[in-house]
Amino acid sequence: MELNQISGLILDSAFKVHTALGPGLLESAYEICLKHELIKQKLKVMTQIELPIEYDGINIDVGYRLDMLVEDSVIIELKAVNRLIPIHEAQLLSYLKLSGKKLGLLINFNVPRLKNGIKRLVNNI
Repeated sequence: MELNQISGLILDSAFKVHTALGPGLLESAYEICLKHELIKQKLKVMTQIELPIEYDGINIDVGYRLDMLVEDSVIIELKAVNRLIPIHEAQLLSYLKLSGKKLGLLINFNVPRLKNGIKRLVNNI
Protein backbone atom coordinates (compact mmCIF):
# COMPACT_ATOMS: atom_id res chain seq x y z
CA MET A 1 0.00 0.00 0.00
CA GLU A 2 1.39 3.44 -0.87
CA LEU A 3 1.84 6.29 1.61
CA ASN A 4 -1.02 8.45 0.30
CA GLN A 5 -3.43 5.52 0.52
CA ILE A 6 -2.32 4.75 4.09
CA SER A 7 -2.58 8.40 5.16
CA GLY A 8 -6.06 8.61 3.63
CA LEU A 9 -7.23 5.66 5.73
CA ILE A 10 -5.62 7.20 8.82
CA LEU A 11 -7.37 10.52 8.27
CA ASP A 12 -10.73 8.86 7.59
CA SER A 13 -10.35 6.97 10.87
CA ALA A 14 -9.29 10.11 12.76
CA PHE A 15 -12.37 11.98 11.48
CA LYS A 16 -14.57 9.09 12.60
CA VAL A 17 -13.06 9.16 16.11
CA HIS A 18 -13.34 12.95 16.36
CA THR A 19 -16.95 12.92 15.19
CA ALA A 20 -17.83 10.34 17.84
CA LEU A 21 -15.87 11.82 20.76
CA GLY A 22 -15.36 15.50 19.98
CA PRO A 23 -12.65 17.64 21.60
CA GLY A 24 -11.78 17.78 25.29
CA LEU A 25 -10.53 14.28 26.13
CA LEU A 26 -7.07 13.04 27.01
CA GLU A 27 -4.66 12.16 24.22
CA SER A 28 -4.59 8.54 25.43
CA ALA A 29 -8.34 8.13 24.78
CA TYR A 30 -7.96 9.29 21.20
CA GLU A 31 -4.95 7.02 20.73
CA ILE A 32 -6.82 3.89 21.82
CA CYS A 33 -9.87 4.73 19.71
CA LEU A 34 -7.81 5.61 16.63
CA LYS A 35 -5.82 2.39 16.97
CA HIS A 36 -9.09 0.45 17.11
CA GLU A 37 -10.37 2.16 13.94
CA LEU A 38 -7.11 1.54 12.07
CA ILE A 39 -7.10 -2.14 13.01
CA LYS A 40 -10.68 -2.36 11.70
CA GLN A 41 -9.25 -1.05 8.40
CA LYS A 42 -6.84 -4.05 8.45
CA LEU A 43 -3.82 -1.81 8.97
CA LYS A 44 -0.79 -2.83 11.01
CA VAL A 45 -0.58 -0.43 13.96
CA MET A 46 2.03 -0.17 16.70
CA THR A 47 1.83 2.31 19.57
CA GLN A 48 4.32 3.86 21.97
CA ILE A 49 7.38 2.64 20.08
CA GLU A 50 10.75 3.45 21.61
CA LEU A 51 12.91 5.65 19.41
CA PRO A 52 16.56 5.82 20.44
CA ILE A 53 19.00 8.42 19.19
CA GLU A 54 22.06 7.21 17.34
CA TYR A 55 25.07 9.28 18.26
CA ASP A 56 28.71 8.53 17.55
CA GLY A 57 27.90 4.95 16.63
CA ILE A 58 25.89 4.14 19.75
CA ASN A 59 22.16 4.00 20.43
CA ILE A 60 21.06 6.20 23.30
CA ASP A 61 17.65 5.63 24.85
CA VAL A 62 16.43 9.04 25.97
CA GLY A 63 12.78 8.12 26.34
CA TYR A 64 11.42 9.25 22.97
CA ARG A 65 8.38 7.31 21.85
CA LEU A 66 6.37 7.39 18.64
CA ASP A 67 2.68 7.64 19.47
CA MET A 68 1.75 5.44 16.51
CA LEU A 69 3.39 3.78 13.53
CA VAL A 70 1.08 2.54 10.80
CA GLU A 71 2.12 -0.06 8.23
CA ASP A 72 5.75 0.45 9.31
CA SER A 73 5.77 3.65 7.28
CA VAL A 74 3.59 6.51 8.63
CA ILE A 75 4.25 8.12 12.01
CA ILE A 76 1.28 9.64 13.80
CA GLU A 77 1.93 12.16 16.57
CA LEU A 78 -1.23 12.77 18.55
CA LYS A 79 -2.05 15.87 20.55
CA ALA A 80 -4.96 17.12 22.62
CA VAL A 81 -3.87 20.73 23.12
CA ASN A 82 -5.44 24.18 22.71
CA ARG A 83 -3.41 24.77 19.55
CA LEU A 84 -0.47 23.32 17.70
CA ILE A 85 2.76 25.27 18.06
CA PRO A 86 6.01 25.05 16.07
CA ILE A 87 7.67 22.70 18.60
CA HIS A 88 5.02 20.05 17.82
CA GLU A 89 6.01 20.10 14.16
CA ALA A 90 9.70 20.08 15.08
CA GLN A 91 9.11 17.04 17.29
CA LEU A 92 7.47 15.08 14.47
CA LEU A 93 10.16 16.12 11.97
CA SER A 94 12.82 14.91 14.42
CA TYR A 95 11.01 11.59 14.78
CA LEU A 96 10.87 11.24 11.00
CA LYS A 97 14.59 11.91 10.68
CA LEU A 98 15.59 9.63 13.55
CA SER A 99 13.46 6.76 12.25
CA GLY A 100 14.19 7.22 8.56
CA LYS A 101 10.45 7.36 7.77
CA LYS A 102 9.16 9.67 5.06
CA LEU A 103 5.64 10.67 6.18
CA GLY A 104 4.18 11.88 9.45
CA LEU A 105 0.77 13.13 10.52
CA LEU A 106 0.39 15.53 13.42
CA ILE A 107 -3.20 15.28 14.65
CA ASN A 108 -4.62 17.55 17.35
CA PHE A 109 -8.00 16.25 18.51
CA ASN A 110 -8.72 19.22 20.78
CA VAL A 111 -10.27 21.37 18.05
CA PRO A 112 -13.91 21.96 17.05
CA ARG A 113 -13.16 20.93 13.42
CA LEU A 114 -10.54 18.22 13.04
CA LYS A 115 -9.42 19.46 9.62
CA ASN A 116 -7.97 22.47 11.47
CA GLY A 117 -5.89 20.19 13.71
CA ILE A 118 -4.05 18.16 11.06
CA LYS A 119 -0.56 18.75 9.69
CA ARG A 120 1.09 16.46 7.13
CA LEU A 121 4.90 16.52 7.32
CA VAL A 122 7.46 14.85 5.10
CA ASN A 123 11.07 13.94 5.64
CA ASN A 124 13.10 14.65 2.53
CA ILE A 125 15.62 11.88 3.14
